[in-house]
Amino acid sequence: MSLMLKEILEQPQALRATFRAERAHALEFMKFARQQNFRLVVLVARGTSDNAARFARYLTEITTGIPASLAAPSVHTLYRVKVDYRQALVVGISQSGEGTDINRVLEAARRQGGYTIGITNEKKSTMAGLVDEVFLVHAGRQHSVAATKTYTGQLMIFYLLAAALGTTLSMDSVSEIPDRVKETLKLIPELRELVERYRYMNHCVVVGRGINYGNAFEFSLKLMETCYVIAERFSAADFLHGPIALIEHDFPAFVFMPPGKTFHSMRELTLRLRKLHAEVVAITGPKAHIPSATRVIRVPGDMPEVFTPIPYIVPGQIFAALLAEIKGLDPDKPRSLHIVTQTV
Repeated sequence: MSLMLKEILEQPQALRATFRAERAHALEFMKFARQQNFRLVVLVARGTSDNAARFARYLTEITTGIPASLAAPSVHTLYRVKVDYRQALVVGISQSGEGTDINRVLEAARRQGGYTIGITNEKKSTMAGLVDEVFLVHAGRQHSVAATKTYTGQLMIFYLLAAALGTTLSMDSVSEIPDRVKETLKLIPELRELVERYRYMNHCVVVGRGINYGNAFEFSLKLMETCYVIAERFSAADFLHGPIALIEHDFPAFVFMPPGKTFHSMRELTLRLRKLHAEVVAITGPKAHIPSATRVIRVPGDMPEVFTPIPYIVPGQIFAALLAEIKGLDPDKPRSLHIVTQTV
């Protein structure tokens, strides 16, 4: 078994540990946040953590009404512009806490009046030492280069932060996520059989929308870094504005479509893709009716759409790990990559 797959299997325990360890911290932060009256949330990340930030942007705005923005680190590191961060909550996300450009943005934000939070898996990291406050992902050491349990751990922290910022999200509902992931892991035998069909796949598109938009980027990244598949990722809306021209007979398209606000538009997209003779793989709920899909991956359990991103990325993680295996690749050691990537 690859280290990647092993770490995928560790996710229920890692998520439970993160929730239990940081719940009280989030409740304390709730009191502070109410006094600060943050008017903006700025998210700073790269790579997999940037995909977690995409999720956090939707979660924050949907559940709190506070505008959320993805920072452009080059504004600070290359253009050296002073940005006004007064009344802004600036959140850096990094598995290792050692991303040089992310840390520079956090330092600049703190100087320019922002309140800084670090989300990292490493308590003794550089990031942890320079921010105002640290929320730790309690996932244990990441050994595989391809991040899985640290990604879902970051998403778990964002649920706690969203609840702390005064939303209708309840801590009890967030606490159910680890058990949902445990159920989703039962899909492994089904997915092991499914990936055989895609042994020779070398290109595809991954499409998501809304709260699962970040997952489209994350699944795509996993296919690129572990299976060397050219996996383009899009929102459903952007996809229709040009990239759909890519689609030809048997072109693989993976679509995140949980029941909820985005389901209708995603179902319309799958219908259009099938008319173009694409190979459509839908990741959806247990009762969804999608006759236009070529294959359907059904995530077990009914849940509100807002809680689908963590359980719904798990089949994508498993798919990538198993596809790498049947392609004869080592998902734990992608070529040209290391766990800590330094950018400036």
